[in-house]
Amino acid sequence: MYSYIVPISIENLLAEAEKENLYQKLIDQINKDFNSANEPIDIPQNTLPEDLKILVHEKVYRLIQFKFAEYLNLLYIIDVSESEIKKLDGSDISQLSGQVAFLILKRQWQKVWFRNKY
Repeated sequence: MYSYIVPISIENLLAEAEKENLYQKLIDQINKDFNSANEPIDIPQNTLPEDLKILVHEKVYRLIQFKFAEYLNLLYIIDVSESEIKKLDGSDISQLSGQVAFLILKRQWQKVWFRNKY
């Protein structure tokens, strides 16, 4: 029996994805869901984990600042927990976008992990 371990940080999540040989599938899932939300992010397959973290953070930051309706639609399409979003402090947009990027990556990882195991 497999057990899903909830990642505690983006670094932890990306390390687990690499360890499970699912990093490429994680990138595919991110690209797919951002495209579904009409907000393509186009992350190349050879993107390093540190760069992936930055790309997602920057994209979320720009969406929050300039395209808030599209940001909300992205969260809906990815199926990020509304209660988790409501717990975040929105006073610093840079900090908020980093936290949201983690929630997005965590949900994407969950999809990839479950699809691979079951």
